[in-house]
Amino acid sequence: TTRKKVIFLTMEELNRLREYPIPARKKYLERVRDVFLFCCFTGLRYSDVFNLKRSDVKAGHIEITTVKTADSLLIELNNHSKAILDKYKDIPFERDKALPVIRNQRMNVYLKELGELCGIDEPVGETYYKGGERIDVVTPKYALLGSHAGRRTFICNALSLGIPAQVVMKWTGHSDYTAMKPYIDIADDIKAGAMDKFNSL
Repeated sequence: TTRKKVIFLTMEELNRLREYPIPARKKYLERVRDVFLFCCFTGLRYSDVFNLKRSDVKAGHIEITTVKTADSLLIELNNHSKAILDKYKDIPFERDKALPVIRNQRMNVYLKELGELCGIDEPVGETYYKGGERIDVVTPKYALLGSHAGRRTFICNALSLGIPAQVVMKWTGHSDYTAMKPYIDIADDIKAGAMDKFNSL
C-alpha cells in the first residue's frame, strides 16, 4: 500500500511558474504551461481541457459536460484563465478546440521539465509498505508533477484563499465532502503556516 501525497503548487510556486521566462530553445514548454495554468485557474481535469471547444466558452464563463462523470459545470473565468483563452482565440486548432492541448503522457514529461526549470524542488516525502516493510522516499516536487496537479492546485489554493468548500465543489463537480476532505486538511495546514509569518515581523 502507498500513502500518496496530494501534489499541488502553492500560490508562491504557481506565481513562479507563471512568471518564469521560458528560454527560446524551449518554446515547446510555453503551450504546456498555458494549458496547465488554465487547469490551475479553473479546476478542470486534463480530459475536460483536452475536449474544451470554443463553443463552450461564453461571456465570462465556460459551460461543459465533464468526460469522467458527465456532470454539467458552469465555471466562471477569472483574469488568468480568460487571458489564456484570449491568447489562443485567433489560432485555429483541430475540432474547434479552445486550447493547444497535447497528449497527456507527453504533457506530464514536459511538466516535470518545466517544474525543474522553475525550481519547484521542495522535497516531498511519501511512504510505501512492501511486504510489511516501511519504505520512505523523498522526491523533489517537480518529479511528481503531472496534469492532475493543476486541478489539485486550484482546489487547495481556492480553499486557502477562504472560498467556501461548497462553492469550490460547484466548480469542480465534487458531490460530497468526503472527496474534498484531503484538500480541506491541506488548506488548514496552509492557514496554520500562514500564522507563522507574523513571527518574522
